This record gives sequence, structure tokens and C-alpha cells, in this order.
Amino acid sequence: MDCVPVLEEPLKKVLGGNTAKVMAEHLGLHTVGDLLHHYPRRYAERGELTRLSDLPLDEHVTVVAQVADARVLKFNGGRGQRLEVTITDGSGRLQLVFFGKGVHKPRAQLVPGTRAMFAGKVTVFNHKRQLAHPEFKTLGAQSGADVVEAFAHQLLPLYPACKQMESWQIQQAVDTVLGPSGAEDAVLADLVDPLPDALRKGRGLTTLPEALRKIHRPRTKADIAAAKDRLKWDEAFVLQVALARRRRADAQLPAAPRRPVQDGLLAAFDARLPFTLTDGQRRVSEQIFADLAAEHPMHRLLQGEVGSGKTMVALRAMLGVVDAGGQAAMLAPTEVLAQQHHRSITEMMGELASWGLWREAPPQNGGGGRREGGMLGGAEQGTKVVLLTGSMGAAARRQALLDLVTGEAGIVIGTHALIEDKVRFHDLGLVVVDEQHRFGVEQRDALRSKGTQPPHLLVMTATPIPRTVAMTVFGDLETSVLDQLPAGRSPIASHVVPAKDKPHFLARAWERVREEVGGGHQAYVVCPRIGDEEDEARAAKQKKSGDEGDEAEKRPPLAVLDVAEQLTKGPLSDLRVEVLHGRMQPEAKDEVMRRFAAGAVDVLVATTVIEVGVNVPNATAMVIMDADRFGVSQLHQLRGRVGRGSAPGLCLLVTEMPEGSPARTRLGAVAATLDGFELSRIDLEQRREGDVLGQAQSGARSSLRVLAVIDDEEVIAAAREEATAIVAADPELTGYPELRTALDALLDEEREEFLDKG
Repeated sequence: MDCVPVLEEPLKKVLGGNTAKVMAEHLGLHTVGDLLHHYPRRYAERGELTRLSDLPLDEHVTVVAQVADARVLKFNGGRGQRLEVTITDGSGRLQLVFFGKGVHKPRAQLVPGTRAMFAGKVTVFNHKRQLAHPEFKTLGAQSGADVVEAFAHQLLPLYPACKQMESWQIQQAVDTVLGPSGAEDAVLADLVDPLPDALRKGRGLTTLPEALRKIHRPRTKADIAAAKDRLKWDEAFVLQVALARRRRADAQLPAAPRRPVQDGLLAAFDARLPFTLTDGQRRVSEQIFADLAAEHPMHRLLQGEVGSGKTMVALRAMLGVVDAGGQAAMLAPTEVLAQQHHRSITEMMGELASWGLWREAPPQNGGGGRREGGMLGGAEQGTKVVLLTGSMGAAARRQALLDLVTGEAGIVIGTHALIEDKVRFHDLGLVVVDEQHRFGVEQRDALRSKGTQPPHLLVMTATPIPRTVAMTVFGDLETSVLDQLPAGRSPIASHVVPAKDKPHFLARAWERVREEVGGGHQAYVVCPRIGDEEDEARAAKQKKSGDEGDEAEKRPPLAVLDVAEQLTKGPLSDLRVEVLHGRMQPEAKDEVMRRFAAGAVDVLVATTVIEVGVNVPNATAMVIMDADRFGVSQLHQLRGRVGRGSAPGLCLLVTEMPEGSPARTRLGAVAATLDGFELSRIDLEQRREGDVLGQAQSGARSSLRVLAVIDDEEVIAAAREEATAIVAADPELTGYPELRTALDALLDEEREEFLDKG
């Protein structure tokens, strides 16, 4: 949005080198435009007019008093200076303190005998009340009560700040850029306004210059509301235009229609199912097959609760594509999950997961055809399902690559290894991305580029996403939601275990594990880290970034290897306990999971490698150690590994965090509900929205400063509607040059790639 010369001017030319350097390095602000779009996070009133004898501690106050004394003190060998001013109003005395460069103005104006208004937060230093760096305004002899009242109730913007630059310094910088009050138009007059005039007037929104003036220099709370209403629309509308253009561009791409044949592989699979699909699975499958039959690529997001049957829906889509003569690839974020998907899919397919040769020539894109069954005991309609991971042996890898390029393999399941240049497909028709947030944009795009034409794309996530996030983050995808669990799924009881406050609760947790195992079931114990020497560096890094500060980091996170040893020597000594973590060799990980799935292991002590995709219906209990170190969505994912069979599930969230701490509140929320959509809202409210919008992937600063994707659903929905209409009527935005300019500013090179490839 900041393309006019005034706004592109470097801050160092306006503010000076040192201030500009701090703003650039610590706040990411480089130009005048950057600073003006660095909005206040909240506002404070200076406070009621107060007598010095009645000053309340830790509150904002305004006082009218006379300067009794002022002196400058040197420190740090004369390099630093501090101005101390003593004021009095007849009822008492108060000290004011100014530091550094902030000394110059008050030193010149606050001479003994001067009467002024002072505003700030009352603090204590050396057992005396004081105001540090207060706002002040000198009063002339004619100043009346109305002047004092206006000063006392003025709204003070409080900016997102940093250790190196406080809010009041940022406000000074904004004042320098905008100039004297009432003269802001000199800077703001040439702003490029991204909102079409008809839209702005139709929605009753203020102009952009007026909005920026009111956000930084509000006279009333109504000014703040009007400014935010306008600036929210800027952010929502420009982003939705970008997404609408992406959707339209996708709709122009050619793709091979993939229609299942009447008596093909999908029909044979459906006939084998020992259960009935849920209404939700049938509805979503119809949406997907309609997309696959179209002549432009499907771009669909499939989301739903843990255990809602997303893999079944994805598998049926893949089988339909194989029926149509194409291949399907499923991209999983970890080897454990890829192996689990491969195992579960081949088990679900049974004899259909063998391989065969084409009886006739392979069908062309969208055509029919059948595979010759019979080889390796394969069924008439069978297809080969292969696994491709980075750590496979050379011979197995060569065979898998050959199966893909010749078309022998109809379905491939793999990790990042699928993306490598040497991987070639015969006819890639569908890409299924599981747990899409685990992949970078470039990785997903690399797999999509392997088709002779753009393949259809199905993105799956087991983290339910609020509607507003789906509209904002996945605005270029159609969305399908599975909102019911298959029959036979059991409820999961969740409880917080305060190990430090009530150690006997933890002892009881291990008793419950023994009871579940004694009843013929199995259990997971999840820990935040692995615990070997190589893991110490990562643990140290986690320690620095813990969201509970020092309180949470008095000890390192509990580790798989340590906890497993303690359990085998202690409360679970007579049970079969094994470990699973990401640093194990793939064969070892797969063997442990096979043994656990077969019931040969009672308790699996693991990291979050079991977070998604792992399906062992006999596992009924989960103990999550240091649960406060996991996010809300992650805890919900982990909990979803139990209760997958006919027996009820139990999830115990172990923590040492005290009652009332943010971490305990978060854990209490997880324990209180199994509603993933509600938990996702809680999760979003606790995270930076820039991360939610993919900025961590794109590397850009968050484009959302005022818009809150949870709270501003109406604005986002309305902006999406307006953006879609404008892009439909004028795809190149030739009639909207200001909007095009704003779009270019939003979509810097990395951000453009993020949206184009998403």
C-alpha cells in the first residue's frame, strides 16, 4: 500500500540513524509507510485529575502542579544523564524522572516556578512514589479548567514495542513523521487507497488518510473505532482479492478429468467394506468426485475431527483416479506416518492392494480400462501400492521408482522423498497432502509439478479450522468438513494431573495405565523430547522459547529415554515397555509400531511421532508428560490416538504448572471439551495470527495488524464476497490501479510465491 514517495522515504532520513537502526533491526520498520502502519495495540487515558497526596500506585494519573526543583545527575562515568524534577500542588510532593535523550525537552521547559500538567503511571523507587518519563504540558497564566480536563482525558496510543525502544519513543517518532497536529494531510494526502470508492462509500468507511490520522491521534474512542473499521477492510479486502485471483487462475488451468469406471477398483473396494460410510463421508466423497470429473484441477481442503475417517475418503478418491487410468500420491510429513498410511491402506484394500499388468493398453487421461489381476494373488481390479521414503534400501527404492514411472503402481505413499527430481510418474492424477501445515509451499508445489497436466489436489488436515481461518488462509481451496465420527468410536475422558501440587495424582495415573493393560488394552506415554546427548541442543533452544517463561523452564522437558527407564524400573516394571522416536532407524520404528499394533507391547513411550495417522484400536490410555509444553491442537491430535476402538479412551495431561497459570488454563480447556473446532479457536487466540496465515513459511511480516481472523468473521466474509465480484468482472484489475498497487505491496516476491503455490 505504501508506494508514494513520502511513504517510501527511509526512516533514517526522517528520524536519524540510531532510531531508524533500532526500528529496522528490532521492529522491522524501514520506511515512513512501515511506521504509519505500525498501529497502536491499545490506548490509555491519562487518568483522572488527582491530588499528589492521593496518588494510587500502578495507575495512570494526571496531576497539575508547580515545579519546585530540577537537577541533572550524571552516571556511567558521565556518559549517561538523568533529570530529576520535584513538583508540588500544596497537598504533597512528587518526583519526576527523565532519562537519556528524553532529558532535553523537560530540562528546557521544567524550570522552578513552572506550572504544568503531568501524566504517567505511578511507580515506586527507593520507597518513594514517582512518575518515570511522564507526558507533560506547561500551563500559561490564563489556562482554565477546560484545558486541564481535555489534557487529562486525552487518549494515549500504546504501540507494540521492544526492549530497545519503548512505546513513548515510537509515539515520538510517529509525531515527527506526521508533523504538528492538524498538519497530517501534508504526509497523508497522496496515499494510495486500495478500496474502490464505490465500495468504501457503500460500506460507510472513512478515507485512508483520515483512518491513519485517527488511529495514531484519536480525539475520541469513536475515532479509534472508525479507524479500525476502515483498516480492517483494507487488510481483509486486499488479501481476499489475492485469493480470488488465485482461485480464478486455477480454474483456467487444464486438467484430465478422472471418472471412476462402473465396475472398477473403487466398486470392488466398496463391496469389501465391513461397515457403512457415514453420511459425512458420502457427502464429502460426492464433492470430491465431482471435482475430479471436471476439466480443471481440484483444489480442495478436507478437514475434520480426529478419527472422522478422512483417510478412508482420501483412499476412495485415489482408487477412483486409478480406475480412470491415473496414479495417486499421498505425501505424509514423517516416515512413521507414511509407513502407517501404507500399512493401513494395504490392510483396508486387502487383495486389491496387489499389482498387475494392463490387459489392454493403458487408458488415456480420463479413460477407462482394467488392470490384469492374478499376479501375487492379486484381484482382477487390483493395483500396486508402494511406499517411498528417504531411508529405503537401494534395491527397494529402485523397484518403487520403476513401478511409478511404468505405471505399475497406482498408489504411492511417501515422505519428502516423493519430491526428489529423480522421481517420475507415468500419469500422476491426484496428490493428497496429509497434515499440510507440516510442509513448505515449495515442497507441495514440487510434487504437483510432476504431472503431465496439473494434478488434482486434496489437502487433508486433522486440525479443525474455524470458518474465518479457512476463508483467510485457505481462500483458494474449496472446503469439505467431516463433522461426525464413524460408528463404533468411543468417548475419551481427559483429566489434568497436577504432578507437582498433588504427586499422588501421578501415582494414580500409572495405576490407571496398569488397570488398562490388565484389562487387555495398551497405552501410550508421550514426552516432549528424546533425551540422548544429540538432543541437548534442541532442548536448550526450547528452554529459551518456553511460553511460560522461567517458571516452565526450571528443568528441561521430560525425555522418552529417561521416562521409559524410570517406568520400567518403577511403576510399570512388570509391563512390556518400548520406546519410539524420530531418531530411530526406519526399520526399527516400523518394527516397534508393528509389535505395538499386534499387541506385543503394553506401553509405548514416544515423542509426537505418533501424533497423527497412528491407528491402534486396542490402545485406550495416553499419559502426556509435560503436557503444558504442547500446543492445544497438538494435544487434541495426540489424544485422538486413543478411543479408536470399542473401549472408552482415557487421556491424562501431566503438568507441573501451578493452578491459575496460562498453561494450566490451556490444559483445562483441552480436558473440558472434545470439540476440535472450539479448541482450534482457543489455539488461534493464543498464537500470533501471522503464523496462522503462513507467514512463517513465506518469511514475510504478517500482513494482518488490525484484522483478527477469529473476531472479524463478518468483515472477512463480506470482503471475500466483494473481492470475488470484482475479480470476476475485472480479473486483471485494469479498472482498479490503486488496488493493483496495494496488491503488489502485499504480495512481495516471497508472499506471491506463497499464494501462487499454496
